[in-house]
Amino acid sequence: MISKFESPSAPPLEQPTSVPVEWLSLDHHNPRLMGAGEGTTDAKIIAELYRSEDLGELLESIAGNGYLDIEPLIVLLDSEHLIVLEGNRRLAAIRLFRDPSLAPRVFEAGQVRITVPTFPEKFRKTLDSVSVYRVASRDDARPFIGFKHINGAAKWESYAKGRFAADWYRDGVGSLADIASRIGDKHDTVKRMVNAIYVLDQAKHAGIFSIEDRASERFNFSHLYTALSRAPYMQFLGLKAAWSSYDPTPNPVPAKHLERLHEVLKWLYGSREDRVPAVVESQNPHIKHLGEVLLSNEALVVLRSTGSLLEAHLSTQPAGQKFSDALLRARREVREAANSLRGFDGRDSALVDIAEDVSETAQMIHERMKKKMREIDTGEE
Repeated sequence: MISKFESPSAPPLEQPTSVPVEWLSLDHHNPRLMGAGEGTTDAKIIAELYRSEDLGELLESIAGNGYLDIEPLIVLLDSEHLIVLEGNRRLAAIRLFRDPSLAPRVFEAGQVRITVPTFPEKFRKTLDSVSVYRVASRDDARPFIGFKHINGAAKWESYAKGRFAADWYRDGVGSLADIASRIGDKHDTVKRMVNAIYVLDQAKHAGIFSIEDRASERFNFSHLYTALSRAPYMQFLGLKAAWSSYDPTPNPVPAKHLERLHEVLKWLYGSREDRVPAVVESQNPHIKHLGEVLLSNEALVVLRSTGSLLEAHLSTQPAGQKFSDALLRARREVREAANSLRGFDGRDSALVDIAEDVSETAQMIHERMKKKMREIDTGEE
């Protein structure tokens, strides 16, 4: 049976308990929040939850059914508050319904406009109190939270998974192998994600990159931990071979390669402040292509000067390969133009000039290729 108590000063441990919503506080160290920590406001946290989680859908569900108090929130007593370790999204939704001024504050803090559905008065009492399950420490809650969100039904995004495991590992309660086992991970993914978190933290502390400055709204964390497991990136950043298969250590990238780390992160994620887009638009094949560029001095010059991964990657290919690829692309494009010729109405003389230039260029290429073949046949080369 759920018990009730009058003060958050001494709530019972490990016992489902009904408490007033006012006693609950959002977790400013929630692993799914990017850039959260000391100084982060509740409004910013709710903005991030709305961006990265299905908070909008939860609001609609609660508006239609009231708050269904089925699963207790997991909480930790801290001074005068009960910090919600598991259930921040539910608490954020409840608070948005209870406080009409909160949504405008969220917009001011995070430029996220939340439309709060009309809440029926018949469900109003469901927002007054919720059931919680208090634990003595964060460590006590981690096995349940980790299993639920890393391999369970309510999976987090990869960044939240990596941040959760990294914080757990830093607390020194066990090896990554033990942590992976306790959260149900049977692969090496958690280890690679935690190593990538250490690289991100090093970059932030060095002042060369922060997640908040990424050009895209979405943060594709898998781009980073996938890249860092590939040999070209390890070589470029001065990381030891197969480094991500070992337990992480602080500041894994040598200091002399921090500028290269800055470049890699900007190529992966861009920069909102500098108005520079990411050159990696998708994991396949762009992660592979960028890795090949990193091993070519010529390609790096092209990428740094043009910001084009396509142009840079083309320069990594042998001249013969580039020529054959370009020729095949040209034939494909010319044939497509021929198939669409009915779209030319005969009025735009500029298109005729372009066609003439294409014809002359193609004829020049053909003549030079034939000449090269004759020179080989006669031994004149």
